[in-house]
Amino acid sequence: MEENMKLATVEDTVEYHLFLIPDEPRDPEKHKEILQKYIERIMTHFAPMLVPYIWQNQPFNLKYKPGKGDVPAHMFGMTKFGDNIEDEWFIVYVVKQITKEFPELVARIEDNDGEFLLIEAADFLPKWLDPDNSANRVFFHQGELCIIPAPRKPGAVSWLPSTPPTIPQALNIISTHPEKILASDSIQAAVNRRIRGYPEKIQASLHRAHCFLPAGIVAVLKQRPRLVAAGVQAFYLRDPIDLRACRIFKTFLPETRIMASVSFTKCLYAQLVQQKFVPDRRSGYKMPPPSHPQYRAHELGMKLAHGFEILCSKCSPHFSDSKKSVMTTSPLWAGFLESLKKNDYFKGLIEGSAQYQARLEMAKNYFQLSVNRPESSLALSPGEEILTLLQNTPFDIEELKKEEANLPPEDDDQWLDLSPDQLDQLLQEAAGKKEAEPISKKEEQNYDLTQVSESMKAFISKVSTHKGAELPREPSEAPITFDADSFLNYFDKILGPRPHESDSDDLDDEDFECLDSDDDLDLKTQGTGEEASLKGTLNDLKSYMAQMDQELANTSIGKSFTTQKQMEPLSQTTSNNSDEEDSGAGGSVMTPVDVDLNLVSNILESYSSQAGLAGPASNLLQSMGVQLPDNTDHRPTRLWPPHHD
Repeated sequence: MEENMKLATVEDTVEYHLFLIPDEPRDPEKHKEILQKYIERIMTHFAPMLVPYIWQNQPFNLKYKPGKGDVPAHMFGMTKFGDNIEDEWFIVYVVKQITKEFPELVARIEDNDGEFLLIEAADFLPKWLDPDNSANRVFFHQGELCIIPAPRKPGAVSWLPSTPPTIPQALNIISTHPEKILASDSIQAAVNRRIRGYPEKIQASLHRAHCFLPAGIVAVLKQRPRLVAAGVQAFYLRDPIDLRACRIFKTFLPETRIMASVSFTKCLYAQLVQQKFVPDRRSGYKMPPPSHPQYRAHELGMKLAHGFEILCSKCSPHFSDSKKSVMTTSPLWAGFLESLKKNDYFKGLIEGSAQYQARLEMAKNYFQLSVNRPESSLALSPGEEILTLLQNTPFDIEELKKEEANLPPEDDDQWLDLSPDQLDQLLQEAAGKKEAEPISKKEEQNYDLTQVSESMKAFISKVSTHKGAELPREPSEAPITFDADSFLNYFDKILGPRPHESDSDDLDDEDFECLDSDDDLDLKTQGTGEEASLKGTLNDLKSYMAQMDQELANTSIGKSFTTQKQMEPLSQTTSNNSDEEDSGAGGSVMTPVDVDLNLVSNILESYSSQAGLAGPASNLLQSMGVQLPDNTDHRPTRLWPPHHD
């Protein structure tokens, strides 16, 4: 039995704010008038790109928002993008372009997750920047991403507040020091990678398919192509109550079906295709066998017809006429239409022609949704809009049937069935990584396993906290952060009062190389007494570790590791055996463990056990930029621990 429980969805929403700088005191009414003119200019300028766009839920829109508290009056928009994350990144592109086209504007954008631009560039953020202090720091200005820095010490930089700035403070900083707040190239690149390809990418995100649809839906989609999204969502989120309206169709009768070409976004198309659904027998929507060459077109049309019928069933056919006249009575429409003509929106089409009228209808719809959005009580629901179009747009079924012979070809939907390699490639591209080139036979034979051990050493030397571990970025990066005072305090708690200075050998200079600090802490400037205290604590720890190693050496755990002696030439075995007996008796000499060999052996064994699939070893190595060759030896191997006779 078909399960028709409505899917629970999170209302994924993106908000965007556009401020005018410099933020000088203005008369509120005059400031409102200025901002409303900016809204008209922006929406007109970007109309050629925004009008034909098919949104998942809500379109890009702007309206005047009065000042409140520390936030001055500005232009504001909010869009629910639902399951199609590309809508959100397209809005980022639009907002970025707005600040480039209108350099006197500053924009900030956030979604349910907060500063999602920082999340996208998380691998490249400065260490001081975190969710607790990121408020009002991230803006677009003149087409560039800006991050207002925080001073190292309060008052160190006169124009930087020690706490997260208010909006007026941020606007003042941007207008007076624009060159000092630009985000780093790596952060800019991370964000630009997600919006690369627009506006050409809009067409690439569409999928054209043939659908066997009732003629009324075909006529509606000719006038309002964007309504396909509402129809898909109504079907995709249907519940048993919705389907009651589809037992017997009243608006879109199955006997009026014709073949038509419909443009979806890839997200909408995937939602429609992937759901399994069997229509009610009483509906009249009979399906051909799956082997039929046009089965997919019949299936898509049937599902879309159910969505449109659900939309229309939720509104009264006699809804208020006041809703229909909202747009035509707006004083902004005449000016908006004139601006469209000046921006060559109609591409030289003859006024009154079919193509001109089609673009005019799209412009009216765009104006109503994005420029002159009415109050929610007056806004047309998708169902009311469909019924209005059916009442006001006569269509001839026979004329529509004639168009069946000249339909454009369908797009290939093989992108729905990605192979594992293609999926990996997409994930790498999304993460900004270049696709790894396959390792040649010669490279396999000469593969240097020291890459594995060196990468792991670099990883271990990085900072690890309750927030996670940092992966090494560049080999030339400075060593880890170290706080000598905290280090001593921790070991005082663990080891107790420190005994008298140990007689163990002095540490080499290399032992202190890892103690450099990102916070410009220079150990050489510390007093000699503090250095001696630190060295003594480290020597004590070294002594404890040596005693533990001595105790574990002859246990099964100690013998499970490969030591450097086991890797020496066989010719030295005899002399080594005698030495081992002496060391075992005296207990003073230990054979060091070959750390690199044990590390590589364990990683290779883990990698081999993955059998070519994703796993902890390959994931960790790939995150550090290490690519191992494929395992061509499929025999079971035992790399570690070694066998003992």
